Amino acid sequence: MTKISKKRKDALAKVEKGKKYDFQEAAKLVKDISYTKFDASIDLDVRLGVDPRKANQMVRGITTLPHGTGKTIRVLVLCTPDKEQEAKDAGADFVGLDDYIDKIQSGWTDIDIIITMPMVMAKIGKLGRVLGPRGLMPNPKTGTVTMEIGKAVEDVKKGKIDFKVDKYGIIHAGIGRVSFSPEKIVDNANELVQTIVKLKPTAAKGTYIKSIYLSSTMSPGIEIDPKSIN
Repeated sequence: MTKISKKRKDALAKVEKGKKYDFQEAAKLVKDISYTKFDASIDLDVRLGVDPRKANQMVRGITTLPHGTGKTIRVLVLCTPDKEQEAKDAGADFVGLDDYIDKIQSGWTDIDIIITMPMVMAKIGKLGRVLGPRGLMPNPKTGTVTMEIGKAVEDVKKGKIDFKVDKYGIIHAGIGRVSFSPEKIVDNANELVQTIVKLKPTAAKGTYIKSIYLSSTMSPGIEIDPKSIN
């Protein structure tokens, strides 16, 4: 049997079993029970009353967190020469095309997101085996295949995230860091949940949001009362 550390026991003791917290309480508590030595990520897990196996019940979307994710996002823009300066001015970390395609084929994936243009997708398609499993393949649905390169880069840098319900009907998303104030955590959590609510499929019946849990890296999960959503 795995031994539970003293810090883990202390964290578990602070979370009242069976209680559903409101967002404000949970945001303060998640900071209190985070015991990592680094600035841990804060995650929100939302279980939905949908069947992801059915196309008309798939929930996928994008939202911009008002306070960002707290993570430095490394952006690669694969574009034609006429768009390179626009990408650089917007804050892209890497800009180019054929040279970076060759680099990725050689195994380089030291990036968090790739933004590109529709006419370039034919070249990027051959990178599917490398980018697909890592979730790096650009997709028009998430705004990473666009002619508005500068805006796309700026949105990502400001805290734009994309999310998708998994096969168990759960959406997992990072919404900040333990160093964030409780108010910032609440704002970001509300923004994500409100976006998910707006995306409710018409085919979904019964309770849409079944449960919400807030946690940080290695901390216990804190159950949120869905009624506390603004």
